[in-house]
Amino acid sequence: MSEYSIQEFIQKTMNKEKQYDTFGLETERILRVELDDLIWSKMGSMIAYEGDIRFEREGMLEHGANRMFKKAFTNEGNELMKAKGNGILYLSDQGKKITILDLLGDKITVNGDDVLAFEPSVDWDIHMMRKVAGMMSGGLFNIGLEGRGKVAITTHYEPLTLLVEPGKPVFTDPSATVAWSGHLEPKFKTDMNYRTFLGRGSGESIQMAFEGNGFVIVQPYFEGTK
Repeated sequence: MSEYSIQEFIQKTMNKEKQYDTFGLETERILRVELDDLIWSKMGSMIAYEGDIRFEREGMLEHGANRMFKKAFTNEGNELMKAKGNGILYLSDQGKKITILDLLGDKITVNGDDVLAFEPSVDWDIHMMRKVAGMMSGGLFNIGLEGRGKVAITTHYEPLTLLVEPGKPVFTDPSATVAWSGHLEPKFKTDMNYRTFLGRGSGESIQMAFEGNGFVIVQPYFEGTK
């Protein structure tokens, strides 16, 4: 049904009074943040808020000179903003599906564009996949997140998690890879030959290879072009 009276529409789509932790899903594509101090979120992700909340762009030296130079070098598109104050904050990113992860001293590596928000107790850094830099335009840049606290990541459509076990490596397309266990160190497998350079290859010329113990999260969507 997609035809409603005004009152029916309001009842169906209004925010519900629920008990949330700091992070909660208002819908599968809208993150609700119960803010009583501050959080970090992707620049431009705020869609609404209630209460007294202020927004500040990430300062040049907010996270130290080392990360400032990394951001300048990588030209990452995941610029952060700080939300401070008290109230309820609603975040979204181009209608992508949101998953909340509770880090309990864990570490996870996430595609830079797929980090929506995280609590200030979570430490982060930028990682460059240097070995693939010459294979793909600009290489791959990711965000390492670790510590204790909530992290919200986004995917196009439903994510799929694949377990990595000893002797059972997992191979993924870099453009569809969202995140992986922080201790895994992916390698790159190439399948380039003269057909690839003639434009007659399969299109799957570069794959990420994960070996060891952990997991990999992929999405049924290709970020950018191959």
